[in-house]
Amino acid sequence: MIVSHFLKWIDTARVSERAAAASALARAYINSDLPFEDRCAAEAALTLLLDDVSAKVRHSLAEALSMSHHAPPQVIAALASDQPEVAALVLARSPLLTDADLIDRVACGQKATQKLIANRPVVSMPLAAAIAEIGEPEACATLVANGGADIASLSFRRMAERHGHLPLVREALIADARLPADCRHMLLVKLGETLKGSPLVLALMGATRADRVMRDACVKASVTLIDGT
Repeated sequence: MIVSHFLKWIDTARVSERAAAASALARAYINSDLPFEDRCAAEAALTLLLDDVSAKVRHSLAEALSMSHHAPPQVIAALASDQPEVAALVLARSPLLTDADLIDRVACGQKATQKLIANRPVVSMPLAAAIAEIGEPEACATLVANGGADIASLSFRRMAERHGHLPLVREALIADARLPADCRHMLLVKLGETLKGSPLVLALMGATRADRVMRDACVKASVTLIDGT
């Protein structure tokens, strides 16, 4: 479709037609060797489509552009700030979003946004550090389970300190072979404290005996951990 005709046609087209055309135009922009004038016109048309009232049209744009290194940066930035179902595609996949962009969204984003970013194919050490420092438990568990995440020892420690008392994060951390030994010991102590305060354990043993049993168990487990380090 010629770009100039597209711009005239879009005002009267139905939503399904606009969505299909948006996808076709986006794919032509990133995959075709367009002349300079047509490329500029196509970029202007893609920018215009960001104002479409239908989320389906913007979703089609995001789907077509989200994995491309050649997408217009301003379009990607706008889609990343769109409503969740549109932004999710870009936040999860776009290679054009910098660490600074992603860290800003981790800082002000919702749980779902943090999880999407934590599950990106590649998560740099600075981005992983930001998630470890301010991320929700679900995002931290997702980060630890992501084999493409470069996580520093300090970030493992921060997640253990912040969320080690929660089974979701604790289990993810313990299952990760990259977890430093001191973090494993910290989680061991947190688990002992959690069990010691369990109503069931207190009812069966009483506070004094529960404290003694858990302390002895932690000492034995610590010795085992040291032997294996």
